[in-house]
Amino acid sequence: MKLARFAAAAVAMALAAGTGACDSSEKTADKGGSGAKAGVLVGVSMPTKSSERWISDGNNVKAALEKLGYQVHLQYAENDIPTQVNQIETQITKDAKLLIVASIDGTAISTQLQQAADKKIPVIAYDRLIRNSPNVDYYATFDNYKVGVQQATSLLVGLGLKKEDGSDGAAQGPFNIELFAGSPDDNNATFFFNGAMDTLKPYIDKGALVVKSGQKDFKTVAILRWDPATAQKRMEDLLTTTYTGGAKVDGVLSPYDGLSIGILSALKSNGYGAGGQKYPIVTGQDAEKASVKSIIAGEQFATIFKDTRQLAEVTVKMADAVLKAGKPEVNNTKDYDNGKKVVPSYLLEPVIVYKSNYKKVLIDSGYYKEDELK
Repeated sequence: MKLARFAAAAVAMALAAGTGACDSSEKTADKGGSGAKAGVLVGVSMPTKSSERWISDGNNVKAALEKLGYQVHLQYAENDIPTQVNQIETQITKDAKLLIVASIDGTAISTQLQQAADKKIPVIAYDRLIRNSPNVDYYATFDNYKVGVQQATSLLVGLGLKKEDGSDGAAQGPFNIELFAGSPDDNNATFFFNGAMDTLKPYIDKGALVVKSGQKDFKTVAILRWDPATAQKRMEDLLTTTYTGGAKVDGVLSPYDGLSIGILSALKSNGYGAGGQKYPIVTGQDAEKASVKSIIAGEQFATIFKDTRQLAEVTVKMADAVLKAGKPEVNNTKDYDNGKKVVPSYLLEPVIVYKSNYKKVLIDSGYYKEDELK
């Protein structure tokens, strides 16, 4: 009898242990109900912490992946190419099963991507297209040509040549403008510039806009690594060499808020914004806090909002689908040729932010709290 009771107890304990082990295994294998395997590592490589937006990008991607049960190795390279190369190699060595890469130089990591391909590690290019490599599986970004169109449109609105609703404005010009472009090693920079120039060209051709310095080609106006100090120095040089004898700059096409801050600093140093002298119309991109505050204060005129929460969500959905041997959703399979292949892409919609609509776009959407912009 004692032996029978002992045996029964042992069986019961074994069943309980078995049930417990099964529950533990299921929880481990499917945290948050996603189907993500516990211990699956995703490498996330971001370019720098010097830009507010990349910090948000990294945090958003990491949080969304972890919510699905993945482990995340998030690294920032501080705009140093060798550092990013080493970080990606480390992620491969750590046996990451997928890489999400926002590249510093879209042509500089081909060797590392081949290493990833050799180990059957898929790669998603994040916001910046990785060039000259067949080993890029997907691309998540915004409609970057449209970003350029919107930057140019905001410049035209500020000058009065167009209205916010898209109709023609009452102004005729001519207006003196100067052009800035992003980093030449960032594939997005050419999309921004081409979209902007296609929009501005008719106004330049008919004389409503005048690039007084004559500097119109991408290579001349591009700012390496999107560096604000370089943009400030170039603006100072333009003011010194081109805007003498009472000539004034009426507008500046700036492709990024960080550059816009540098450009505005140069303008302030030359008397703009003081003594009744208005600031030129200065554009931007990324809706960084400092620039939104500048817009509210009447300095920078506009910026382009790219909701990085949406970009992180789309990218993580892509990653999750790939890791489950599925096919991610894309909405563009023809425009993003990286020199080796057309990379299947998902494009999100950007939005122009003016002083007139910043509350609706940025605060009502929950992207910023109102106190953050005071």
